[in-house]
Amino acid sequence: QVQLVESGGGLVQPGGSLRLSCAASGTIFTIADMGWYRQAPGKQRELVAKITPGGMTDYADSVKGRFTISRVNSNYTVYLQMHSLKPEDTAAYFCYASVWVSYSDVEPTLTWGQGTQVPVSS
Repeated sequence: QVQLVESGGGLVQPGGSLRLSCAASGTIFTIADMGWYRQAPGKQRELVAKITPGGMTDYADSVKGRFTISRVNSNYTVYLQMHSLKPEDTAAYFCYASVWVSYSDVEPTLTWGQGTQVPVSS
C-alpha cells in the first residue's frame, strides 16, 4: 500500500510565500507523474501543477510565474513552491502520484494525499 503525506500548509498573508511537500512511501516500484491539485470552497478540484520523472512541468495559467513544482525521484517527494500568494489561491491542496507498485502492473495506480489547507488572508 502506498501513502502520500503532505506538509507545509498554513495561513499566509497576501504576497507571501509557502512551500508544500509531499512524500510517498510504501511498496513502490517507480512513480510516473506527480503533481498538485487544489479545491477551493464551493469549487471543483483543479490541476495546479504536474511534473514528469524527467522534470517536464505543466502549470495552470493562474499560477504560472508564481508557483514552481519540483521533485526528488530518489525519495519519491514532490514540492510546490508558491510565491506572491493571492486570496484566490486559498484552497485545500492535494498531491497525487501515479505509482507503479510492481514491474508487472498493467497501469499505474493514482494515489492521493490527504490534503493540506492554504488560507491566504491578512
